[in-house]
Amino acid sequence: MGTAAISNQKPSVHNIQYGETLSGIARANKTTVSALMKANPQIKDANKIYAGKPLNIPGRTDSFEAAKPSRPGGAGRPSTPSTQAPSTTGPASQGPKGSPFDIAKSHLGKNAGSLKMEKNGVGSDMEDWVPNNVNCANFVSACLEQAGQIKNSQHHNAVTGLQANLDKDPNFKRVSLAQAKPGDVVSMKTPGGHHVVMFAGMKNGKPQFIGSNNVNADGSQRISLSSMNYPIMSIHQYRG
Repeated sequence: MGTAAISNQKPSVHNIQYGETLSGIARANKTTVSALMKANPQIKDANKIYAGKPLNIPGRTDSFEAAKPSRPGGAGRPSTPSTQAPSTTGPASQGPKGSPFDIAKSHLGKNAGSLKMEKNGVGSDMEDWVPNNVNCANFVSACLEQAGQIKNSQHHNAVTGLQANLDKDPNFKRVSLAQAKPGDVVSMKTPGGHHVVMFAGMKNGKPQFIGSNNVNADGSQRISLSSMNYPIMSIHQYRG
């Protein structure tokens, strides 16, 4: 389930070189030894890795992390996540197979770890090796795939990787928040790195976003909807 796409995710796979250590690879990729071991269950001892073997890189910074209390000019944390769609959404972005926003909405309240186990739909397009606390790009990519807006080869588990793939796709165009439609891909800068969600319309004058967010008590992600005021890096709208 989802493993067929791994071969297409070259930026997320590292071939171990002679003399490298797991801690060194973790530092170079801005992640941790613990995260690498979770993404590579075949490794039983952090001190024993072998040259020539592939290593999945989980992209630790590509996650939604709660911010510290907001300061003037700083980013604040998101509002309480909801499992209800906003009252005003407007026309949603559509792909050949449907709307990624509607697809995402159908999974509100599900844990990312459980969703990846589903054999059909979004779950089948999510890569199950990705740790349960960093599934934001994995989930958005899968929704876009299900809507027919991107191909399997464009799926990416890192926020900046997905952002780059959409920049290269002539069917997507960067737009402003004022031009955004539900289902548009919103990449954000967070205090801990990056996060990617989809625009979900406006509610009480505030933009709403839907995605795989770190809202569970154990730090794992759940599909939820909320307002967020992290700086937006880009909004990609499908024009195909």
